[in-house]
Amino acid sequence: MAASLLVLAVAFLVGSGSGGIDGGAAAPVEVEGTEVAYGSVIKLMHEKTKHRLHSHDVPYGSGSGQQSVTGFPEGDDSNSYWIIRPTPDSSSKQGDAIETGGIIRLQHMRTRRWLHSHLHASPLSGNLEVSCFGGDELSDSGDHWRLEIEGSGKVWKRDQKVRLRHVDTGGYLHSHNKKYNRLGGGQQEVCGVREKRAENIWLTAEGVYLPVNGSK
Repeated sequence: MAASLLVLAVAFLVGSGSGGIDGGAAAPVEVEGTEVAYGSVIKLMHEKTKHRLHSHDVPYGSGSGQQSVTGFPEGDDSNSYWIIRPTPDSSSKQGDAIETGGIIRLQHMRTRRWLHSHLHASPLSGNLEVSCFGGDELSDSGDHWRLEIEGSGKVWKRDQKVRLRHVDTGGYLHSHNKKYNRLGGGQQEVCGVREKRAENIWLTAEGVYLPVNGSK
């Protein structure tokens, strides 16, 4: 039932044309080892801690005061789904594969805000704050992340180790086992760090993966 509801939600969201995405794509699929295409709705799992990249309509109590982003320990939470979008000036479209070095945006499915970073200090470690910002009609370069694939792969595939480097600040999307006391469920800090570390690595996990246009 949950999977069916997600497919229906994805059909609505990716068919809206938001962020340069075209409507009328083929039915979503979920296949092990498949390439990751624009328009797919995914969860990102932090390799070291196995927490999912997560957000919810709760603002930070410091820093930017924008919507908070955390690592969530359970895999079945609906607030951990993100839609992969191209940048507004990109020629990429729904169903296109994403190559290493490509710049993407991640739109939080539930709140429609973008994964964002800037120079505000993160609450627990004092690194770069990662937040959610904007909406369907509001996005800026603080929402841009460069994909870096670990190893020799050139095209992003499911379960492949990747890093996401924030274009404006140079900070890598990062997490660690520093946990928030005021948030239930063992949620941990997500932040940005400029050094390449083992804790920068993420993998795609649960989600609905759109068929890729053509082959790479």
